[in-house]
Amino acid sequence: MTATEPPAGPVPLGGGLSRLRELLERPLLSYHLLLGVSGLLMALGLMMVLSASSISALETRDSAFALFGRQFLSMALGLVIMWVCSRLPLRFFRLAGYPLMVLAALGLVLVIFIGQSELGAQRWIYIGELTIQPSEPAKLALVVWGADLLARRARGGMIEWRHLLVPLMPGTAILALLVMAGSDLGTTIVLMVIFLALLWVVGAPLRLFGGILAVAVLATIVMISTEGYRADRIEGWLNPWGNAQTSGFQAVQGQIAMGSGGWFGLGLGSSRAKWNWLPHAESDFIFSIIGEELGLMGTLVVITLFGLLGYAGLRVATRVRDPFVRLASAAAVAWIAGQAIVNIGAVIGVLPITGIPLPLVSYGGSALLPTLAALGMLLSFAKLEPGAREALLDRGPGPAARALSWLGLGGPERGRRPGRGRR
Repeated sequence: MTATEPPAGPVPLGGGLSRLRELLERPLLSYHLLLGVSGLLMALGLMMVLSASSISALETRDSAFALFGRQFLSMALGLVIMWVCSRLPLRFFRLAGYPLMVLAALGLVLVIFIGQSELGAQRWIYIGELTIQPSEPAKLALVVWGADLLARRARGGMIEWRHLLVPLMPGTAILALLVMAGSDLGTTIVLMVIFLALLWVVGAPLRLFGGILAVAVLATIVMISTEGYRADRIEGWLNPWGNAQTSGFQAVQGQIAMGSGGWFGLGLGSSRAKWNWLPHAESDFIFSIIGEELGLMGTLVVITLFGLLGYAGLRVATRVRDPFVRLASAAAVAWIAGQAIVNIGAVIGVLPITGIPLPLVSYGGSALLPTLAALGMLLSFAKLEPGAREALLDRGPGPAARALSWLGLGGPERGRRPGRGRR
């Protein structure tokens, strides 16, 4: 071995830690994580929607690809919305808060009068073949409006937390009451999670959280006691196998599907539960189909992807100093990650079934479009991290440009600043 050759053997632990630290400090890490993880979850969701919905779609719509096609179109539109939002300035999101809240409230009022009731909840407005669920955009509206409101009130330093609750608490309560008027307990819980996340970031005292949670638990008990089907769901959750043919049927079938997948699953398209055994396999219980076809490993991958998505969003919230960005990023992460936790918890039996979808994975354009808009907003915020704009400007040509240059068809290099060309 010559003097110039590196010593053989494993890389020292200190060197590995320094490389990991360097990777975690890269300015565009949040941007790339948000983009990559969102793409992986959407690709997985599109694949699983096709598998889970093929049998029921063939029976009801004469085509196994019917629901898959609708989800594909929703995803294509959502990607356009995500791209547009990723290029919008910060000022746009701050100005959009009040208009979005007004539109969300109007939509929730309309669904009370002209909405269709299904499975005990009145959530949907049908316009021909188009289905709209106004409670889904209400989540995005609360994120943007609440973040802007608190950022304006907290400008110039800390203020009394009591002053932060008005009009945030009344505005959240109005949305929650309108959603509860449609008997949508799941979305009400998600709105409460967003509200609590905003208060947590702004520094509200713990006793306030205790009071709010006590009121929320009391309201939940009242809602359960006044609606018979909710009491049946609680009974089915507490003792699913004792009510396997009634209120616990969906929970039991979902657990059977997940258990039959084993470590690595039965294989894509090989689900047995989708043959009319598991209700709503393509939407609320798509996680069961993932467990059945891709096994425990597949479900762990999904959970890991949501964990990375949450990490990327919180990284944006901690690295950008603007108070609106911190509040909106944390609230958006609480919304998406919290909804994923509630959905997965219901499927595996640790939480009651609430009927909310798994973000980016479950079937449904009404839930997908606002989620992609929120992710586009996070991508826009990620460009505000220290060093992110410089890294974007200094970035070399992309894969397409490099491929063209190899063929002798490439034009001027992308990202090269004026005056930095070859001499």
